[in-house]
Amino acid sequence: MGVGGIGMSALARYFKHNKVDIDGYDKTYSRVTNDLEEEGIHILYEEDPSLIKNNYDLVVWTPAIKSDSPIYQYFEKLGTPIKKRSEVLGNITKHTTCVAVAGTHGKTTVSTMIAHILTHSGMGCSAFLGGISNNYHTNFLFHESSNLSVVEADEFDRSFLKLSPFISVITSTDPDHLDIYSDKDDIQNTFSQFATRTNPNGALFYKKGIDLELPQGVHCFSYSIDESADYFSTNIYAENGASIFNFNFEKTRIENLKLVFPGKHNIENATVAIAVTMFLGLTESTIRNAIESFLGIERRFQFKIKQDNLIFIDDYAHHPEEVKSVLLSVRQLFPGKKITVIFQPHLFSRTKDFASEFATSLSLANDVYLLPIYPAREKPIEGVNSQLILDQIDINNRQLVKKEELLQQDFFKNQHLQIIMTLGAGDIGEMVSPLKQNISALYPHE
Repeated sequence: MGVGGIGMSALARYFKHNKVDIDGYDKTYSRVTNDLEEEGIHILYEEDPSLIKNNYDLVVWTPAIKSDSPIYQYFEKLGTPIKKRSEVLGNITKHTTCVAVAGTHGKTTVSTMIAHILTHSGMGCSAFLGGISNNYHTNFLFHESSNLSVVEADEFDRSFLKLSPFISVITSTDPDHLDIYSDKDDIQNTFSQFATRTNPNGALFYKKGIDLELPQGVHCFSYSIDESADYFSTNIYAENGASIFNFNFEKTRIENLKLVFPGKHNIENATVAIAVTMFLGLTESTIRNAIESFLGIERRFQFKIKQDNLIFIDDYAHHPEEVKSVLLSVRQLFPGKKITVIFQPHLFSRTKDFASEFATSLSLANDVYLLPIYPAREKPIEGVNSQLILDQIDINNRQLVKKEELLQQDFFKNQHLQIIMTLGAGDIGEMVSPLKQNISALYPHE
C-alpha cells in the first residue's frame, strides 16, 4: 500500500526479485508506478476493495496511506497481517551485514554512493535506496553472494529504530518531521537511540559537530570537510564542473580524488561513503575508480540543460538546510549568474514549522516562483500555504504560481534566464521534462 513511494517501491522490487507474487496500491500514477508495472507488478489506483481479487499473506503498509483508507480497513477486517515498511525492511536486513544511513538530509546520496562503491568494486550488496541511481536506473540492487545490505534509515515515524545496523551513518540531525517529533531535543534523542542499535563489532560514522550522544561500546568515527576529524577531506576545488579533493585519515592522504559533481555537500557525502567502504576492507584504488564513475541520483543536483547561455538544475531539496546548501553550491560554481528558482514546498506541517527558514534560504536566489504546497500524506492546515514563505522572502522578484502557468510555452519569454532550478520533493519532478522542452525552445544552444 503506497507502492509508488520510493522506499516502498524498493521493497516491491525485492519481493518481485525473490519470485513472490506481488500487487500494489497507490492513489497516484507516476513514473515509479509505471516502471513497476513494466516490471510485472499489478497496481490498483482506485481505493475500492471490490477490485481486490486475490488473497494475500502479507500487506506492507506505509503510514503515508491513512489507516482509515477503505483498502486498509478491508485487510484489517479480513485479518490479513499488516506490517509497516520499516518492520519488513528490518526483518529482511536483520541477518545481513547492514549499513544503515540516517540523517535529516544527505542519506539518499550517501547510501547510494556506498552501494555503488560496493557494487563497482565487485564486493556487491543488496541495497534499498531512497532515490533512483543514475548508474543502475533503479532504487533496488541485489547481489546473490554478498551478505552486505545498504539501507536508507528513515527517521519519519521513528521507523529507523526497527533496523539492526552493523554500520550506522548519521549525516545530520536538523529539526524535521515536527508532526512526529515534539521538538529538536526529541529528534536528537531519537537519533542517539538509533546510534545505540549499532553492532559493537561494527561502527558508527557521524558528521563532526552534530548534536549526538555517542553510544558506549561501539567504535565511533567522525567525518568532516575542511576541519580535522577521524576522516576528513581537504584541498577541495572545482574543475570543469567536477570536484577534486584529498581524503585524509590516520596520517594517510589519498590525493586528487574526483567526483563528477560540484558542491561541498557532495564532497561531505563522498567523505563518509569512502570511510565506510574502507572500514569494510576496500582498497584505495578500488574506491578511487568507483567514486570517479559515480553518476549520482535522479533529482539530486541533476543538470537538465548545461550550455554556455543557460543552466537548468533539478534537485530534490525540501528542507531549508538543503535549499540553502544547493543554492550556495550554485553560487560558488557560477559566480555572478542570475539564479531563478521554482520551489514546491512539501507538507503543510513542514511549511508551518520552517516558513521563515525556507524564506531565508530562498532569498539566496534572484527570482523565486513558489508553487502551492504538495500535501503528500497530509490534510491542509488552516492558514498554512505558500504565501507564508513568500511574505518573508527578502528579494523583490518573487511570486506565487500554479503549475499550469509555469508550463505555458512562453512563460519565461523575456526573462533573461541564466540559471534555472526546480527544487522540491513533491510532484515537481514531473514538470521537469516539459519545462526543459519549453526553455530549450526559448534558449537554443549557442
